[in-house]
Amino acid sequence: MMGQELRKARQRAGLTQEQLSFRAGVSRPYISELERNHKSPTVDTLFRICDALQVSAADIVGRVDSARKKKGP
Repeated sequence: MMGQELRKARQRAGLTQEQLSFRAGVSRPYISELERNHKSPTVDTLFRICDALQVSAADIVGRVDSARKKKGP
């Protein structure tokens, strides 16, 4: 779920994975793994990615929480 929200935010920002990785200081393969939900970011990395996307980390986490609640147990 986190990966889907990060991908949506990246696409809204009009950035490629490569551009985002450069701005956030992480590798492009790492961004890909996050977006495919194969990895979870640390809080520090989430802040760096959100800063690069110019979105609030709280907004991203809130969207994930809402989706999780809709999905149910």
